[in-house]
Amino acid sequence: MDAQWFLIFADILLIAHTLLVAFVILGLVAIYLGHILNWQWVRNIWFRLAHLIIIGVVVLQSWLGVICPLTTWEMALRDKAGQAGYDGSFIQHWLQSILYYSAPEWVFVVAYTVFGALVLASWYLVRPKSPGR
Repeated sequence: MDAQWFLIFADILLIAHTLLVAFVILGLVAIYLGHILNWQWVRNIWFRLAHLIIIGVVVLQSWLGVICPLTTWEMALRDKAGQAGYDGSFIQHWLQSILYYSAPEWVFVVAYTVFGALVLASWYLVRPKSPGR
């Protein structure tokens, strides 16, 4: 396979990964804002389950010291294309790239855990509706 295809697939993974991160962050903002503005869609059980599961996986990975498989896969594709990958997790890499900020791994574990706790709290503060309700 041509190296260009590996880069295209790596970029597709990067975009998908970025969209997942945006879904988690903006989803939580939408849940709390939706509660204030009475948006009923933020109570959709499928939206809320997807949101909870994704952040739950992120928190679990951080506790176990596991790098996200999307990051690993993207780096492997970039390596096959002859392009340098990056060290650490997706979030650490992009935070460092965007904000020029580097922190010890425990800072990210705490941040993910606190964010996960906010998502879990949203289940009690902004209760999702079951499909039959």
